[in-house]
Amino acid sequence: MKTLIVYYSRTGMTKKVAEILKQKLNCDIEEITSIKDRKGLIGYLSSGLEAMKKVQAEIKSLTKNPADYDLVIIGTPVWALNISSPIRTFITEQKDKFKKVAFLATMGGSGHQRTFKYMSETIGQQPIATLDFKTVDVVKNKMEEKIDKFIEKLK
Repeated sequence: MKTLIVYYSRTGMTKKVAEILKQKLNCDIEEITSIKDRKGLIGYLSSGLEAMKKVQAEIKSLTKNPADYDLVIIGTPVWALNISSPIRTFITEQKDKFKKVAFLATMGGSGHQRTFKYMSETIGQQPIATLDFKTVDVVKNKMEEKIDKFIEKLK
């Protein structure tokens, strides 16, 4: 199955999980890049506010077309119990191009269920698998068992 991982990562947590998945799946990957600078405390606060207001972010153009893949794994951080605004933009713009999807979320506390529900509703299909991690698990590299179970569901 031809697979693409598309993700956004403000702090590097979602990127770390996406990179591990890329290695294990031997698939293509694309990082969503926000036009807005989201570094530091101001970036953190403004990103959370955007998420709460359900705002879309301006993102750079993609290099890969999701329609060319059998499966697209979409990775997002959870901001203020919501999907990140760059991934909100991506799924809204690309929703008609997905054959099958799987979801990945990283978060400080909670919100992945709400985030996955929004993603499913926006795309118009249920994911074949979901994967979520708290930041502490990513930092401590406590991910292998969950990642392996996720990959099994993709087959």
